[in-house]
Amino acid sequence: ISPLIEAVDTYQNQTVKDLRPDVSDQELFWGADQYDFAIVLPATGLDCFWHFAHQGERFYLNFMVQWVTGLANDKHLSVIVNAPSGLIMSSVDDAKGEIAFIAGETGFYQMCFSNFHNHFGSMQIFLNFGVYYEGLKDFKKEEEIKKEEEREHLNKTISTMEESSNRLQTFMFHMWRYYNIERMRRGTDYFLLQSNSSYVSTWSAVQGFVIIMAGYLQLFFLKRLFDIKPTTETEKPRC
Repeated sequence: ISPLIEAVDTYQNQTVKDLRPDVSDQELFWGADQYDFAIVLPATGLDCFWHFAHQGERFYLNFMVQWVTGLANDKHLSVIVNAPSGLIMSSVDDAKGEIAFIAGETGFYQMCFSNFHNHFGSMQIFLNFGVYYEGLKDFKKEEEIKKEEEREHLNKTISTMEESSNRLQTFMFHMWRYYNIERMRRGTDYFLLQSNSSYVSTWSAVQGFVIIMAGYLQLFFLKRLFDIKPTTETEKPRC
């Protein structure tokens, strides 16, 4: 994974001087808590995205290689997640994986995906990443926490309903993540079936052509064995 680390370091040195003026808005993710989409990496390609996270939020990234084209069929993908300060938070080198951690600082977290294992083939990757809160009290001031505790004492019913709704929302969010992982697996199986169908069709056509040509050559040589030249007074058949 060292080539990816060197490439990421070079990329960071070029962009750390300014607030990434050369990066488009499509690569900087600000508002929503989760994103899911697919990208295509060319041979030995490197693509990076940035997602904003506050300190204390939980950052997660799920990825899966759906298909690989070209001469090489290595599905290993190298992934590195860097903190805003440049510290490497986590790295994975596999066809699919999950990265999750609690953000230690506020800023843009960089996700880099490298296809340096394949020098002659591209790959399609499905990504699912974002941030979410484990608790609502982590970012409140002490005075607000005291007021919240007093309100909870005054009305325990509302507090219980609020806690239950937050737990339900967290469970629904995790169910949505599991649904996306299952959708990635189904997409991988679909592309694998397409690849196998194309492989079988191609080789069936090639084998059919080889069989027809072999029959034609056999018939041609058999006819040559029975090729009799007409006899004349000067040219007579020889033993």
